[in-house]
Amino acid sequence: MPKSRVEAFTDAVIAIIMTLLVLEIHQPAGAEFKDLLAVSHKFVIYVVSFVFLAIYWNSHHHLFHLVTKVNGRVLWANNFFIFSLSLFPFATAWVSDHFLNLVPQVTYGAVFFLANVAYYTLYKALSSAHQNEESFQNYKKDLQKMYLSIFGMLFGILLGFLINPLLIFVVIVLILLLWLIPDRHTENLF
Repeated sequence: MPKSRVEAFTDAVIAIIMTLLVLEIHQPAGAEFKDLLAVSHKFVIYVVSFVFLAIYWNSHHHLFHLVTKVNGRVLWANNFFIFSLSLFPFATAWVSDHFLNLVPQVTYGAVFFLANVAYYTLYKALSSAHQNEESFQNYKKDLQKMYLSIFGMLFGILLGFLINPLLIFVVIVLILLLWLIPDRHTENLF
């Protein structure tokens, strides 16, 4: 199967997911600045989710730039990745409505964790399919951020349980900042 079909399908699904995110932002109850401030946390959560989806899309694009072949294992790993991203609108809406509560915060963190694991699974499937290709193997050097994201999210969820649910969101934002710093090695591959 040509990789272009996988890329086009993934692009379309991520675009739909990003669109669904914004539909959960409802207008303020009134027409005053205080009414806008009352829902400002919802906008911040939306921005965090949107930026993470954009990072996942960029990472997927970079990864598939190196791909020369796609097999069944890659297709299923990509579907798992898309599934994990499709949970973002639900988790974003729930945590937006119940920002201070543990279960919505844990769910939001769990979706981030699942997306990181799914992306890692996709990477491993592609790595296995491209064992003998040097350009793809050089991408392995960029796994540090992925490992930090996976274990950081687990740590954030643990902190949420033990100390305060808001720490989950704080860890998510810290991981987001980590991914916003471009990796020179990755940029040089393209």
